[in-house]
Amino acid sequence: MATRRCIQSLTSRCYSIRLNNPNPYLHPIWNTLASRFTQIEFRLIQTLTSATPLDFSNFRAPFSVYSRNFCSNNRINSDDDDDDDENEAEGSEDDERVASVQGKSDEEKTQEANEIGYKVIGPLQESDRVFKPYEPVFAVVQIGSHQFKVSNGDSIFTEKLKYCDVNDKLILNKVLMLGSKSQTMIGRPLLPDASVHAVVEEHALDAKVIIFKKKRRKNYRRTKGHRQELTKLRITDIQGIEKPEMTTPLKTEKKTAKKTGKVAVAA
Repeated sequence: MATRRCIQSLTSRCYSIRLNNPNPYLHPIWNTLASRFTQIEFRLIQTLTSATPLDFSNFRAPFSVYSRNFCSNNRINSDDDDDDDENEAEGSEDDERVASVQGKSDEEKTQEANEIGYKVIGPLQESDRVFKPYEPVFAVVQIGSHQFKVSNGDSIFTEKLKYCDVNDKLILNKVLMLGSKSQTMIGRPLLPDASVHAVVEEHALDAKVIIFKKKRRKNYRRTKGHRQELTKLRITDIQGIEKPEMTTPLKTEKKTAKKTGKVAVAA
């Protein structure tokens, strides 16, 4: 309240000086204001006392550059600075990542995709018949740092695969294990002749995850959200193992149970 009254009295005084004097900047009150207030506050007072924007090209006041801290231990501002630095670092990392992806050649992209565990064959054509009926075979594949147990027709969500688009055909070449009803093959660590075929169905975002940070007794609380980018794959075929023939089970005739009637005994 005291600050508000002070500003109101100063603005009224400066406004009266501006109306009565042809050159109000030569009045001693302006030097007093320039020595007592910062440049931002002084400009605020000048703006409040004028109906039109003022020209500061001919006026030079001896402003002192200093920062005003109302607390001896200014920890909140330091935390804000740390958060700003973290956000700037994350933004710079994203820019570097985008620039690195755009500047890579096809060979480098293919090599990086092989390290992740997949290979892009090409787009899915209308004449392709990649979707097959279910087969009793399973495989354990590794994509990036995650492992999945898949069968023919399954759909899985992985972290976003960089160099593939929707309806692209992929080969997952990091196969750790193959199995069926009759045999099991375990790699050391990979099976060289095994492969799993898949089709990219969509690129999506996972549900939002809330990241909350707090430092007690420091007035520090930060809340952020994150949505992981995902790629949905549909498994179409598993190769590298003998597939058993599908046999249709015979229907067994159910035996009709004879109903035993209850005989009422007359008392």
